[in-house]
Formats: sequence, C-alpha cells, structure tokens
Amino acid sequence: MKVSLPDGNELELPDGASGADAARAIGEGLARAALAVKQDRVLRDLSAPLRPGARIEIVTPKSEEALELVRHDCAHVLATAVMELYPGVKISIGPPIEDGFYYDFDFPADVKLSDADFERIEQRMREHINAGEPFEREDVSVARALERFRDEGQDYKVELIEDLVRDADPAHPVETVSLYRNGPFTDLCRGPHAPSTKRIKAFKLTSVAGAYWRGDAQRQMLTRVYGTAFLSKEDLAEHLERLEQARLRDHRKLGRELDLFMFSELSPGSPFWQPAGSQIWNQLTDFWRVENASREYSEVRTPILYDAELWRQSGHWDVYRDNMYFTEVEGRSLGLKPMNCPAHIQIYNSERRSYRDLPIRYAEAGLVHRHEPSGTLHGLLRVRHITQDDAHIFCTEDQVKEEVQGCLDFGFFIYETFGFEPRLELSTRPEKRVGSDEMWDRAEGALEAALREKGLEFELNEGDGAFYGPKIDLHMTDSIGRSWQLGTVQLDYSMPERFGLVYAGDDNADHRPVMIHRALMGSFERFIGILIEHYAGEFPLWLAPVQAVVLPIADRHADYARSVAEELRRAGLRVQLDERTESIGKKIREAEVRKLPYMLVVGDKEAEAGEVSVRRHREGDLGTSSVADFVSRAGGEVADRSGWHDRNRGGHGC
Repeated sequence: MKVSLPDGNELELPDGASGADAARAIGEGLARAALAVKQDRVLRDLSAPLRPGARIEIVTPKSEEALELVRHDCAHVLATAVMELYPGVKISIGPPIEDGFYYDFDFPADVKLSDADFERIEQRMREHINAGEPFEREDVSVARALERFRDEGQDYKVELIEDLVRDADPAHPVETVSLYRNGPFTDLCRGPHAPSTKRIKAFKLTSVAGAYWRGDAQRQMLTRVYGTAFLSKEDLAEHLERLEQARLRDHRKLGRELDLFMFSELSPGSPFWQPAGSQIWNQLTDFWRVENASREYSEVRTPILYDAELWRQSGHWDVYRDNMYFTEVEGRSLGLKPMNCPAHIQIYNSERRSYRDLPIRYAEAGLVHRHEPSGTLHGLLRVRHITQDDAHIFCTEDQVKEEVQGCLDFGFFIYETFGFEPRLELSTRPEKRVGSDEMWDRAEGALEAALREKGLEFELNEGDGAFYGPKIDLHMTDSIGRSWQLGTVQLDYSMPERFGLVYAGDDNADHRPVMIHRALMGSFERFIGILIEHYAGEFPLWLAPVQAVVLPIADRHADYARSVAEELRRAGLRVQLDERTESIGKKIREAEVRKLPYMLVVGDKEAEAGEVSVRRHREGDLGTSSVADFVSRAGGEVADRSGWHDRNRGGHGC
C-alpha cells in the first residue's frame, strides 16, 4: 500500500503497516523519536494500522501535539501509582489540560490526600516510567468492559460506559470501547498514547483540590490531583518557576497584604473594596470615563432588577436562566440583570430614531449578577457581583465595519496603556443559539471583513460565540506568560429583531439597526485582579493607591514633613505621612513591603534646604529634589500613565 507524506511524496509500505513501520521506513532516527502518527489529521497510536492512501505525519517531540500526548500518558501513570498505594480507591477521569493534566479519585473515607503525599506518589510514578511500560490498546465489547469494571468496583467507569451507550446515535450504536494498559493498570480511554511510559521525561505533581463528579454539585466530591509534564527537565524547571511567580503574585494573597479588598461569606462571590482598592477602582473608572467620552460614547446608568418578561424577550430566559437570580415582588417575577444589553435597548427605544442619529454609543459601568457555582469562585477572577466596562453601539449596516474597527482600536489603546500585547480570536456560532443561519452568516462575515481590512491576524475559535451573535475576543499575555481573555466585540442582529428596534432611513421608511456589544476590560473586578498579578502589586504611579509616603527621620522633622505632605496633596498626589517614632530604616523597609512607589525622606538637611530625599520602590535612592521638582516629576508620570511597564520592558519586574 501507499501513503502520502507531508512533503507530498508517497511512501510504499507492506499491507497492514503501522505508523511505527512508516517512521522506520523513513529513518531509524525518526523511528526512535516517534510518539504517534497523524492519519488524515487525526492523531492515532503509533501502533495503529495505516489506511491505504492516507496522508500521514509522524509526531515527534518537536510536534505541537507532543506535550498533550505525554501529559495524557502521565495522567495514566499517576492513576497507576495511586491505585497501588491506596487500595480501594475508585478512579474517574484523567485528561491532559492546558498546563498539564489531572486525575480525579474517590478515596476511601480514611484517606485525606494532601500535597504532603506527592513525594511518595511521584516516587512510585518514576518506577513505572523508568520501567518503560508500553501503552497497549485493546478494543473490547461493551459487555466485557462493563463486566471488568463492575468486578473491580470501578463504578465511575461503569457509569461512563453506560452513558456512552445511552447517548449514542441510534444509527451508530456503541458496541465496543477501547482500553489502554500500562504495566498493572488498565483504563477506559479513547487514546492515543505514546509507545511507552519511558517517553515521559520530566513531571511534577502540583496541587490537590476538590471536584464534583461530572461537575454536578449534587454528586460525589472527588479528589483532583493536578500535575504537569514536559519533554525536558529544563522546560519543567522553567514552568515551575512560573508557577512560583504565580503563587507569589496571587491577587488573593496580595489583596490581603496590601489591604485592597476582602470577601465575606455573608455575600459569597462579592468583593468588599477597602480604601486602597477603591482608589484603584476610581482611577480605572476615571480612565474609562474620559476615554469613552473622547470617542463620543454617552454614559448611561440603568437599574439592576427587571420583570422576567424582559429576559424572555431578550432570549436570556431560554439559554441563561440557570445563571440568573430571581425574586417575587408583589406577585411579579423579577430578575437581576446578568447583562446590560436589554437595558440599553430600552433607552434606545425610548424615542424615535433617525439615520442621522446613528451610530448611537452607550457606555455604562454596569453592575450585573451571575450565579457562578460556589466551587468555581476564585477571588476577583470569578465573582457573582460583576461591574462590566460595558458599551452598546446601535448603527446602520454600512457603519458596522468602521464601528467594529473603532472598538478594536480602543481596545489596543487600553492594553498598550497597561503594557499588554493583545491577540485576537474570531468566535463563531455556538450550538445553543438564537437567530437564523442566514443571520449568523452575515454577522460572522462582517466581523471577519473588519479584521481582514485592518490587516489584523486572528485565530478562528469555532462554536464559542455568544448565543445571540459572533464575537471578536481580545486576549493578552501577562508579565509571567499567562494568557487572559479580556475584551470582546460582539455583533448582534438578533436582539434588534426581538425588540423591534427601528430607525427612520433617508427614505423615511423604517430600518433595523445593528447592535454591537463591547467590553474591553471585561469587568473591573477581574481586570483589577489581573493587574494585581501582572504588576505583582507594584502598580504604576497613576494607579497606585498611595503614590508617595513622607518619612521624617526624627520627631523634630515632623512639622516640615507635614508641610511637604500638604503641598503634595494640593498638587493632587495621593500621599501619606509616617510620623511613627520608628527608625528611618524600618520605615523604609515597611514602605518597600507595601510597594509604595515613592518614599520622601526628610531630615535636618532637607528641612533646611526645602528639599526631599527621593527613593523609588525597588530602585533605591534617587537623590535630593525640591518639592516642586518632585511634584513636576510625579505629575508627569501620572499624566502620561507611565510607570511599571515602562521601567520593566524586557523583564518580569519582580
């Protein structure tokens, strides 16, 4: 038989040859490096027989699929070790994920696993890896697989198989399932896997957490063990360093240390902002307000509670009801808004609109509420009480491209301000959606045309659009290499139709406007959480809750220190005065721990000359300066929003 290679050449092989045979026919070096084979773009085991005429590609450690493959292998090795070390444990699922892998276990009641157990588990895993145990696939009948896992007491595997059979297309019933064996361990798995455990070069267990079976809070709580694996020890070491940086930068930890915000079980998933955190919030709000106004957005404010009929009309009732909060008031069902769009529609519909009025741009720092399961709440990054930097644009069909491009330009400006470099994704129609295919074709085409006309690179993210329209999502990478999705620009032909929105055209006839949903920071809560971690709590001067602290060396310098602080306040700087009877060294150290940008030390010399001795956080002594010169320096830094990312280009700023 013949198969075709990536370069277009054909390779002749014996009938029934496998991917391993193809690799060996090309060269012994490739055969040693081979991990798997892609047949017509589908990843398969190296031992799988090739189809005559297939286009094949040998997967090696240099291939983009290699990491996911090895991490999947490592999840199976983890389960192997855990089953040996903890008799009676039940296993569920163990997939590869973006930064590693996990496996969910149901341990006997007397076992409480913690990270203190990792060393023991890792040692057993290394034994199986060093043994070079092959991953062997076997396709067996459903009946035989069910019998096997029932005999072993593996109830979760039984449930998975039964669900596969139940949910199968009647035209294509499930008659067999695949099992993979490595050493003493056999798992229900679709595969593929590398040839043996020996291909796992470096791994580490990283954390343990609780996870409900099937993500259902009504089901059993399982123990999820997370780990990661890499193709070299150097790559693993680099990843672990990033994890350590992430731990040190955790916004929940820094939020407590810097007194930025707190949480209370009296209002789960809703941050309480301390004075310092409120300063950051207010600076972001001022930035948001000024920049929206400069782009001709009109700021509005709308209620948070609405008759349920509004949510039926908008479509949220059908597709988003489980994520909403409802209450009864005087016999009426009312719902807290999870999104601002239907509210802005009410403002648009409050009067007759003409084509001369369009585009109309409404912006709102809109408070919404969404029911996030308690197990998914995560500091500021996943909350129930959300303040979106939201906007909605009502425009004509001819204005769509320009308005979308304007939204993107606005987003690029915001991200540049914070030192972020965005990347774009075009997300298309999801399975659960409203509107006709013709509407979706038109909307997706309009967004793609806006991107291509500006020459912007983007990735296609099929099936991840909003239920009412496609969207362009804006992602950024922070200072330690983590990717975050922040902004979104969504094109909506559905809601104008549902709410009967019209404008009078130049022909005096009614026409349907197009609606653009736009948020660029995403939400103030999440954006601040990301900024805390990106900056490691060291905010640029314009955002810093306290911009300068005045430090008198001795009590006799207190009067002069007070006059300096007052002059700074009159100049609009946020300043504190540390009059404690502590040594100047201790005051400086504590100001450094608090990550205060400027420390102004005053003693005999400074008081006599009318100056301050300036120190910058992490930079140390900058010399003496008149108060007026310092005000000019700091004021300029605030005005152009310079600071952290300008001082730290090319480094992590730690």
